[in-house]
Amino acid sequence: MAILRGGRRIGNYDIRLGLPRDKSLVDVAGDPRLKRKPGGSGTINRFIQQINQGEGFSRTNRYIVRINPPARTEGGNNDLESGTTLENIDMMCNKVTMPNRDINTATARTYGPAREMPYAYSYSGSVEMSFYGDKFLRQRLFFENWQKKLIDLETHDMKYYDSYVGSMDIYQLGQFDVEAEAAQRDGPEAAQGRPIPKPKPTDNASVTYGVRLFEVYPQTIGSYDYTYGSENEQVILPVTLNFRTWINLTIDQIDGATIGKSRGDVPTIKASKDFGLFSGILGKLPPELRRAGRDILQTTRRSLPIGRVTGGRLFPPFS
Repeated sequence: MAILRGGRRIGNYDIRLGLPRDKSLVDVAGDPRLKRKPGGSGTINRFIQQINQGEGFSRTNRYIVRINPPARTEGGNNDLESGTTLENIDMMCNKVTMPNRDINTATARTYGPAREMPYAYSYSGSVEMSFYGDKFLRQRLFFENWQKKLIDLETHDMKYYDSYVGSMDIYQLGQFDVEAEAAQRDGPEAAQGRPIPKPKPTDNASVTYGVRLFEVYPQTIGSYDYTYGSENEQVILPVTLNFRTWINLTIDQIDGATIGKSRGDVPTIKASKDFGLFSGILGKLPPELRRAGRDILQTTRRSLPIGRVTGGRLFPPFS
């Protein structure tokens, strides 16, 4: 029966109105809403889809570093510069900071609100790292040996910049859900004798992102405390490396640097400009005079009004 019924006859027509009772609970099992399957294009599903397209998230514990120190020096400690030592240093790195890149801006105002106009780019210039120390503290010895290439501990003279800088690579490693694959391989299918689906290959060791730092050298070998109260605490060696620039090994491809080599190439530092007629003369000078000569030419090129003196004509080394 209806909750409320009423009607009126108009001419040959009998018009009736009524409010029926609620029948939503009459057939609960047959409610079509219960037959809906999860899915659709909701916000959560789209978010999950984006994650799946990127094969999951990058993990901060999935990384590896490759330190490429400068070339060996005659009479140096070959044990501290061997490939075995480099492999040990790379594996003992328990923390590293990914470098940044900043765009420097200056305020420019012509009319109306000011604009922040970029004029250069810069880097922090340092990377914080830490290393596990073994029984002989070979990791500390490695960086101490590298610092000896910067300065003569007897005469306290600084050595040439080109002789002590190296490079470093930082790689992000991929990771599939290995535990889920193991559960799939050893799950109910195996117990019931059904064919076990072949697990997809993992990428635990594949490089998904990589950067290379140039002109690297150890600025600071940090301190740590010895105390009787820390019986089972291992030594963590903090190290600060300085660098000048970095590139993305995937998209920049500068000087043919690519991902996939066991170790990165040690960069060859060259003059960034060709100094024309004077380049041959500068190339025959000793390194200290050659560097000073280039600085003088660069300063002269920026400061002197050559075009005003010659009527707009430029001559080497200013062309």
